[in-house]
Amino acid sequence: MSTEGPTASPPRRPKVIKTNQQQVFLYVVLTLLLSLATVWGGRALVHNSETLTFAVGAPNSDEALFAAKLAALLKDNASRFRIKIVNNADNAKALAQFDRKQADLAVLRTDAKVPLRARTLAILEHDLVLLLGPGTKKIKSLAELKKKKVAVLAESESSLAFVRSILDVPDGPDAAKIQMAPQGATLDKLFAPASGLGAVIAVVHASKAVRDKAYAQAARRGGFTLNAIDEAKALARKFPGISDETLTAGTLSASPEIPDDDLDTIGLEWLLVTQSKMSPTTAGELARTIYENKSALGLDNGFATHIEPASVEKDSFVMAHQGAADYINDDTKSFMDKYSDLMYLGAAALSVIGSIFAAIYAKITRIAPEKASELATAILDIGERIEHARSLDQLECLQDELEGILRGAVIGLRDGTISTDGLDTFKLGYEFVRDEIGMRRDYLKRHAGEAEKLAQDTAPPPHDEGNLVVVKTAQSA
Repeated sequence: MSTEGPTASPPRRPKVIKTNQQQVFLYVVLTLLLSLATVWGGRALVHNSETLTFAVGAPNSDEALFAAKLAALLKDNASRFRIKIVNNADNAKALAQFDRKQADLAVLRTDAKVPLRARTLAILEHDLVLLLGPGTKKIKSLAELKKKKVAVLAESESSLAFVRSILDVPDGPDAAKIQMAPQGATLDKLFAPASGLGAVIAVVHASKAVRDKAYAQAARRGGFTLNAIDEAKALARKFPGISDETLTAGTLSASPEIPDDDLDTIGLEWLLVTQSKMSPTTAGELARTIYENKSALGLDNGFATHIEPASVEKDSFVMAHQGAADYINDDTKSFMDKYSDLMYLGAAALSVIGSIFAAIYAKITRIAPEKASELATAILDIGERIEHARSLDQLECLQDELEGILRGAVIGLRDGTISTDGLDTFKLGYEFVRDEIGMRRDYLKRHAGEAEKLAQDTAPPPHDEGNLVVVKTAQSA
């Protein structure tokens, strides 16, 4: 008969809740980190990916120098934009390049032929048209200049064509009377008696005109008279690119005061334009950079020292780009407006990365709950050891082990470490082994009583020590 006691039950599988919770926490953290990395990487990729071609005239032209300043500003500010400057023989050829969609940016004056797809980002400069007469002689109207010799004081030949158009002088003999003034010519030389000029029409940058001391010096010598252009409003209606301007007293000189009273004249605008196909985000960001750094973009000669926002009026000569208009009309963007693109990218990254980690957790790394049916194996193992129990103490150990499995199953069902799969099998096994233990206990108790009675029946009778002594004494006698 074996006296082997009950062996220890196999160790329970460790609880999995903590492990699974740690995995879930880890995957959530990884999802957030990878999503942030994706957004940062996407933003960095876009941030350094846009090069804008800027078509300009000669390298020493105002628009070329402005383009160079803009390129340097964007680079210094670590902007996502880079400017590639492409020089042309003159600004007209630069606009032609822009019109062929070979450039993203260009500068045009409003008397030029405007490309169909041009949209304004900013107003860089105003040109003023100054009608100057010799000495103290007044010029009553532009019409009387048609029969006079007129010099055009300007930086480019385009101003000569502009003056001929506003004077309504067709090509022919009369057009020859209107010529460009020699480069470097002063007002004193132009109005010298030998020149025979009836007038000088100066087309100058407004920012440069207010700094030029030549007007004050010439006026002190009685060299010229600044005349009003009374037809300013009519010209503005006839030529859409022309604006009617008012020169306030003392604009050109405070002493002597030039003009000595407010007078009407006409002007032109220099516009920074871009292609209409440029995205509103790009245009708005570029316009914002220009507006916020306009003091750093002005040239030493005065050009672009008073940058203005593009006109958002529907009847403006060149429409504002939608991105620039959005920025101008709503300078204080909401958080959603500013970061909606990044939020959409982040939401997409969260969705994709989260789905991947959820699939990995569900299919690979997650520790699945133990099935209740798997615990039946441990119960049946106890059942096999019942017949080897030779004492009530050994049987009580098996009973405790069975109850421990039941207690663990109840706790596991509550906290999720054990699933309900095979629960009926577990219950059947538990009840079977429990009944087996009960029957084995009855058996051990019954046989324990029988063994005790048998031991009592087969025991020798007790000896009388007093009689034994008497017998021995008699024999010895």
